[in-house]
Amino acid sequence: MDYRPLGRTGVQVSPLCLGTMMFGPWGNQDEADSIRIIHRALDAGINFVDTADVYSAGVSEEITGKALAGRRDDVFLATKFFMPMGDNPNHRGGSRRWIIQEVENSLRRLGTDWIDLYQVHRPDPHVDIEETLGALSDLVHQGKIRYIGSSSYSGSQIVEAQWTSRERNLERFITEQPPYSILVRGIEEDILPTTQRHGMGTLTYSPLSGGWLSGKWRKDAAASPTSAARPSARFDMNSPANQRKLDIVEELALLAEANDMTLIELAIAFVLNHPGVTAAIVGPRTMEQLESYMPAADIRLSTAVLDRIDQLVAPGVTLNPDDNSYGAHELLPAARRR
Repeated sequence: MDYRPLGRTGVQVSPLCLGTMMFGPWGNQDEADSIRIIHRALDAGINFVDTADVYSAGVSEEITGKALAGRRDDVFLATKFFMPMGDNPNHRGGSRRWIIQEVENSLRRLGTDWIDLYQVHRPDPHVDIEETLGALSDLVHQGKIRYIGSSSYSGSQIVEAQWTSRERNLERFITEQPPYSILVRGIEEDILPTTQRHGMGTLTYSPLSGGWLSGKWRKDAAASPTSAARPSARFDMNSPANQRKLDIVEELALLAEANDMTLIELAIAFVLNHPGVTAAIVGPRTMEQLESYMPAADIRLSTAVLDRIDQLVAPGVTLNPDDNSYGAHELLPAARRR
């Protein structure tokens, strides 16, 4: 597997990053099987693992920690904070108080002395970015985390964070983690050019667009997923946007078949073929799913294939706005009404 530089850090990571959201009650509840999947990924050359405190209320981190026992030095380990971890209103967000507290919880669950990449899961509109960066900088200086990153930040929020880091002499975000797939291309217009200008690594999630590009939902067998981790609006098959997505999936399946690929391989290879993408996060629930993802790391799409994809979904276009994970706060009625 060819490794890629993580921004300007000098760290080399695999183009596929193993996401662990589906290990635990949210997905695969067989701990031993989940550990086997993680080990298979490591044996295949994947050296990048991404998790979050909120995944299965911490169980995913615990499983990940057990799987990495004895192999920790060989893995670039990332986790995230921000989402609510219970009913306590102070057990969430980007405040100094919560960051200092929650990093200790993640370190304990992961069974490690350090986290390679500690990421803000979402921007916090109620906390000054200087406070968040200041707390994260202290953790870097203490050796508890190596690097810091953001997730689902808009272009302007990325720039503001970079400016604040320079202005206040704080650690800067070296990565951004946005959603990206053939059906969700909004980041091509602003996010990817911004991360490239600032020398950041870009770790895209949901390359299969929540299963839309796995072949699971087709026009002749469309059904909404049952996972509580998936917002229902994204899978309302009666919406015009999702009907359009079903049409496009049919065309993409034909394109993949004509080029001796599976739809899954086409979808992941598309993400990896963008020069601004460092790694695509894949989140298998089963060993079979993991095996179906891995060939994409070695596929280079032809210009003809990329042009056909552009005909189906124009660059920079997200077909269903519900698939975006940034801008939600700014577009709420309370933020727009006079």
